[in-house]
Amino acid sequence: MSASVLYDAPGPKAVVRNRIYAVVGSLAIAALIAVSIMRLADKGHLAPEMWDIFNYAGIRQNIADAVLATLKAFGLAAVGSLVLGVLLAVGRLSDHKPIRWVATTFIELFRSLPLLITIYAIWVGFLTDYSMWALAAGLSVYNGCVQAEVLRAGINSVPKGQSEAAYALGMSKTQVMTTVLMPQAIRSMLPTIISQLVVTLKDTSLGFIILYPELLQTARLIASNTQVNGQYPYVSTIVVIGTIYIAMCLLLSALATWIEKRGRRAKTGIKVAPGVQTADIPTAEDIPGPRAGGAGGAGSTVDGGAGAGVTKD
Repeated sequence: MSASVLYDAPGPKAVVRNRIYAVVGSLAIAALIAVSIMRLADKGHLAPEMWDIFNYAGIRQNIADAVLATLKAFGLAAVGSLVLGVLLAVGRLSDHKPIRWVATTFIELFRSLPLLITIYAIWVGFLTDYSMWALAAGLSVYNGCVQAEVLRAGINSVPKGQSEAAYALGMSKTQVMTTVLMPQAIRSMLPTIISQLVVTLKDTSLGFIILYPELLQTARLIASNTQVNGQYPYVSTIVVIGTIYIAMCLLLSALATWIEKRGRRAKTGIKVAPGVQTADIPTAEDIPGPRAGGAGGAGSTVDGGAGAGVTKD
C-alpha cells in the first residue's frame, strides 16, 4: 500500500469505514433518484405523451436549427478566443512595458467581469441587431483571456535552453516565439486548451439573455409554448436538450483526444534513415597497408614502427 503526498494511506479499519461510507452514500443517491422519478411520474411528467412531442417535424426542425446556431456561435468564439489568446499571451511576454501593461490590464479586467455582463454589454452597446456576433464576441473576449494565461504558462514551461540556443543561431524574438516556443506550448497545454473550448461550447447557452436562438432559448420556447395534458413538458425538454449538450461536449473531447494522440505520434514517429549494415563495415583484413608487427610505415604501431622510416631499436 503506497502513501500519497496529500494524505497517509488508510489502514485496515479506515478502508472498511470508507467502503461503508461509499455504499451508504451510493444507496442514498440511488434512493434520492428513485424518489425524484416517482414524484415526476406521479405528476405526469414521464408520461409517453410528454416525450411524443419530439416526433413532431416542427419541433425537430427547431432543435436542428438551434444546434446549428449553437455551433455557429461556438465556432466563431473558438477561433476568436484562440487568436485573441495568442495575441494577449505574446503581448504579456513582450519586452516593451506599454504592450505588457495593456495586455495584462485587458486580461485582468475581462477575467474579473462576469461573462453574462460582458455579453450583454457588447449586445446593448455595439451589436444590438446582431445577437450572434455579440454572443461570439463576448465569449471570445472572456475565453481569450483564459486561453492567454494557459498559453503563457505553456511558454514559460519550455526549457530556457531552447530559446537561448535559438537566439545563439541568430533567430529574432518573433522567430523564436513562432517556431520554437509557441508550438511546444500548444502541444503541452492542448488538454487544457480543449477543456476551455468545452467550457466555451457550454457558455453559448448564455445567448438566451440576448434572445439568440441557441439550444437553451429554443428549449425554453418549446417547453413554454407546447402544452400536453394540461402541463408544459419542461422535464422532457430539459432531458433532451441536456443530452444534446452532453453529446456535443463528448464529441469535442473525443476530437481533442484524437488530436493529442496524433500529435504524440507525429512527435515520436519520425522515420530514421537505415543504418549501415555490419556486413558492409570493412574489417582490418580488408584494409590495405602495413599490419601490426610489419615494416614501418605511416600510421604503424610501435611494433611496426612509430612512423614513416622509423624503426624499433
